[in-house]
Amino acid sequence: MLEYLIEMCNFANVKLTIYMSKVNYKKNLLLNAIIDSVQSIKGNNLISLNFNDIDNSICDFFVICSGRSSTHVKAIEENVRKKVHKKTKQKPWHTEQDNKADWILMDYSDIILHIFQEETRNYYNLEELWGDAKTISYN
Repeated sequence: MLEYLIEMCNFANVKLTIYMSKVNYKKNLLLNAIIDSVQSIKGNNLISLNFNDIDNSICDFFVICSGRSSTHVKAIEENVRKKVHKKTKQKPWHTEQDNKADWILMDYSDIILHIFQEETRNYYNLEELWGDAKTISYN
């Protein structure tokens, strides 16, 4: 539908302005800040799962990445916390991690970031569990 509207405006030589809702803008800003923060510290196998078209989902996006070691996983978490707050003024609503830092979860309400060590990520395989979500790879 949107493509048709754009095509008709181009045909009629009319300027079309599309406004994104403030909520979607903030959500996209947060998602991009998380992605940029993970990439800047070399998080591996970075993907996002989009749940917007899935009824009764727990959030709008999962962002999943891997670290090479527990030190790397903790460094990714710290980097995301600092850079996301600097860019968006948002802090995670909740953070969880196990004693060995095999898996750190950062809950930003609409977006949940999962930072895994590779072995733990392969074991839980969230990508397969949520296979009906739209997946975007950033590597």
